[in-house]
Formats: sequence, structure tokens, C-alpha cells
Amino acid sequence: MLDRIIDPQACPLDDPAFIADCRRHLDEAGVVTIPGFLRQRAVADLVAEAESAAPEAFFTSSTHNVYLTPPDPALPADHVFNRQITSSKGCITTDQVPAGSGLHAIYDSATFRAFIAAIVGETALHEYADPLSSINVHYAAAGQELGWHFDNSSFAVTLLLQAPESGGEFQYVRDLRDADSNDLNFAGVEAVLDGERTPDILEVVPGTLVLFRGRNSMHRVTPTIGRRTRILVVLAYNTEPGIALSQAARMTFYGRLG
Repeated sequence: MLDRIIDPQACPLDDPAFIADCRRHLDEAGVVTIPGFLRQRAVADLVAEAESAAPEAFFTSSTHNVYLTPPDPALPADHVFNRQITSSKGCITTDQVPAGSGLHAIYDSATFRAFIAAIVGETALHEYADPLSSINVHYAAAGQELGWHFDNSSFAVTLLLQAPESGGEFQYVRDLRDADSNDLNFAGVEAVLDGERTPDILEVVPGTLVLFRGRNSMHRVTPTIGRRTRILVVLAYNTEPGIALSQAARMTFYGRLG
């Protein structure tokens, strides 16, 4: 079934040379894209599936700082650490993705999981222990966006299913902070938020697999423009088994616990 969804010419999952090249590119650039990962028919099928499930999506609009942490009252309200950014999107969760979906086939494939693990330098990857967080389909209709932020996880795996008519650009600034040494780089973050530093733009077309290291690279998706919704799949893995997203996070992101 996987070969009917993934194009092995564009992405040979068990080719050591291809895996090594992807890993080298990720290490050097902080991101690797694999255009044509999904076959065109698979893209069409998954878009139709996502559009059918869209009425079940949980939509949120929230504010946050770029570090995705609570404000610090010890700092001035206008300090960059306390500056609030807007994010808005809809989301369906793992349990809302049809059992026969190609997304489950990809996510559950031992070959695909080993492929991703080899690229990101992990020995093994595991699904979330809760029923919501492993596969998420995100919807960004006109005016919706993902505001500037750093990820909490060391890497993200995404699939673009549908691009909007305009907008929806993935913009990023690589290695803007060093989370491991608690260097938050307030001056650099402020320069990006104030438009004084130009971010890179990642060109992504539907059917592309993207691996991105966003823990230290600040990034956003600009507002969707036009009537066509941007549809993106997030395939989330853990490096340890038995990990669930916290109840507070599930309520914030999904509006329910299970």
C-alpha cells in the first residue's frame, strides 16, 4: 500500500546513500525538503479526505510569545519576551483521521519511521501515548496564520497537502537562539519581529515532505490569502515510548482530552 502513496523514485526510504544525503542536508541547513514524496493521486485523495473531515476540526485563535512560555511579570510588558504573537488554525487529530487513510499507512510504517529516525539521528521513534497527538491535520483558511515561535521539540515532520492561492509562506531564521545554554537572544528575536532582519522562505509545493529543526530556529507561516485553505499534516514522533501530550496542551490545541 505504501508504494501507492509514496513515490519511491522521489524518496527511496531504504536507500542508505539517499538517507545519508538527507541527514547531511538537515545538519547543514536545518531543513530538508523532499518534493514529490506523495504521488499526485495520493495528494488528491488526502485533500479530499481532509476537506471531508474539516467540519470536525477544532479551531483556535490564541496569543503567545515566541518561546511558547507564560509571560514573565518581572520583565516590562513591552519586553520582547512578553510580546504577544497571534496564531490561528483548525485541527483534526489522530483519532479523527479515517482508519484506512494513507496518513496512518505512512505514520505506522516501520520503514518510514526508521527512515526519519536515521535522518534526525535517533535510534528509534515512537508514537504518542494519547489518542490525539500523533497525526494532526491543520487547516488555515483566509487570514489564519502561525505566528513566530520556536518549537519545543528537536525536529518536526510535515506534509503539505494543499497550498493557498497566496500567502501561507513558511518563513524562518535559523539558529536564532541556543535553548540548551538558555541563550534566548532577545536582540535577535526583536530584530525579526520588528522587520529589521529578513527571514528565509522555504518553497514548498503540495506532496512535499519536510523535516525541520525548529527548536533554535524561529519560524512562522504567514496568513493565508484567498478562498483556498492551506492544509498541512504534522507527523509527530517521540524519542521515548509512552509519552503523551499534557492534558493542558491537549485542551489548548484540541479542545478535548481524548
